[in-house]
Amino acid sequence: MSTTTGTIRSADGTKIAYERTGDGPPLIIVDGALCYRGQGPSGPLAAALATDFTVFTYDRRGRGESGESSEIAVEREIEDVEALAKEAGGSPFVFGASSGAMLGLEAASHGVGVEKLAMYEPPLVVDDTHRPLPADWMPRLNAMITQGRNGDAVGEFMRFVDVPAFGLVIMRLLPVWSKLRNVAPTLRYDFAFLADLQQGRPLPETRWSTATQPTLVADGGKSPAWMRNGCKAMSEVLPNATYQTVPGQTHLVKAKALAPVLREYFTA
Repeated sequence: MSTTTGTIRSADGTKIAYERTGDGPPLIIVDGALCYRGQGPSGPLAAALATDFTVFTYDRRGRGESGESSEIAVEREIEDVEALAKEAGGSPFVFGASSGAMLGLEAASHGVGVEKLAMYEPPLVVDDTHRPLPADWMPRLNAMITQGRNGDAVGEFMRFVDVPAFGLVIMRLLPVWSKLRNVAPTLRYDFAFLADLQQGRPLPETRWSTATQPTLVADGGKSPAWMRNGCKAMSEVLPNATYQTVPGQTHLVKAKALAPVLREYFTA
């Protein structure tokens, strides 16, 4: 099975590094917060799907081998997805996990030619089953990054997504912690389009009305109520969505459990 790496230029000139593996219809995987090709679930998932698809994984801007710009805006990341879609030949399938699910949706709703979209657990706070994102989160995040307190930024993020204190202590002792600190500044990209969707309010009913392509919104059967409530709510506001639960899984979904779901959905 062939694997190639390359780079493309986004609309603003930013270099985006990607990897292509497998053979079949093009499928782009969009990573979530703090993840990139060298860290996170996209590698194992790409390997599991490469027998049926030409899978594109990439480093979102500011991560791994991709460049970055001074502008923190979802529009720039949409342009990155669009550039990769063109590299893939146009009209690819797109799968996004966590915040990457929302980026995939934003790209689809802004005219990037997405044939089918699949989302796994976009982290939406739509009711009172989880505390809302603090009102001062973005200013505090920016201050921590500006002051070089990347570890504090990662810790604040992990606490918001309910990583227990003992788990955070253990993470700080592992080699992965240095990788997380290195990409901590990119949290600003994720929350640029997530912050207003984590306030405990219902989702806007027409915000993504132009995303008319078939969309799968999936969650894990062992995920907390707030996460699953957000996924169900998202499936109800999208024009052409299906909701599905992957049994026995959490936010850290295993490739062997998710790959068959995606394979069946994209090939149907």
